[in-house]
Amino acid sequence: MSRIYDALRRAEQGGEGGERPRRPPVRIIPGLEDLLSAAPEIPYTPAPDFFVIDPTRSRDAHSEEFRTLRTRLNHLQKLQPLHSVVLTSPCPAEGKSFTVVNLALAEAQLTDNPTLLADFDFRRPVLHNIFQIERTPGATDFLAGQAGLADVVRRIAGTNLYLMTAGTAVSNPLEMLNLTETRTLLEQLPSIFNWVLLDSPPLLFAADANLLATMTDGTVLVVRIGVTTIDSVTRAMQSLCENNVLGIVANGARAGELYSKYTYYYSSYYYKDKREWRAEEEEEER
Repeated sequence: MSRIYDALRRAEQGGEGGERPRRPPVRIIPGLEDLLSAAPEIPYTPAPDFFVIDPTRSRDAHSEEFRTLRTRLNHLQKLQPLHSVVLTSPCPAEGKSFTVVNLALAEAQLTDNPTLLADFDFRRPVLHNIFQIERTPGATDFLAGQAGLADVVRRIAGTNLYLMTAGTAVSNPLEMLNLTETRTLLEQLPSIFNWVLLDSPPLLFAADANLLATMTDGTVLVVRIGVTTIDSVTRAMQSLCENNVLGIVANGARAGELYSKYTYYYSSYYYKDKREWRAEEEEEER
């Protein structure tokens, strides 16, 4: 038994000489340092059928919810190294893409807060459809060595928001995520972006999000009220081993539940005529 212990101790120390083996130096991604200024600008033209927060309506109840989420994440960032976050869900159609897009928009509204929104759901990507831009070149093209970093990152004109679409479809997304280039990319992006927010496949339908969780600083789980079951949440948390789980976002609250939280504070000041508030509320519900 003592020989086994000694062998393990020597292995931890790097062999007979007692020195730990040194990791090879990480290759700095070409173009990384100049990416913020080199990324081409595109107009902000979100798809009309996908609900995104409106930066011009800062006191809208939905915008308030995402600013609250932003505030909590920014507070956590002050307590621990936190710059790259995976947003996922137990099952499909629970609102993970809706959440990550609006959270990225909320983060990008802050001054000096460059935010990268990246689509790492290589199985069913939606980011390019939401912002009505080309899917390629994107993340898979960069990871495969078919495009440079400045070719796959675009900046929304006049904002701090940068986009990385999924890129060309691949036959085995999990193998793509297992590449050394993927880990290197996710390790180095936070050196220029304050936030790197990743959309990923659902946890219970693919292993992609589990793998991405090991390469990033934290994971946010999105569930849908009235749809996601307790069993699904439990199995999703177990699949993550509860490592770096920052919290759970409950999606799908009714509009009336949101408005009840903010009507008292804003109606008397911003809506002097109650009929104007009622018309505004009815328009939102439609």
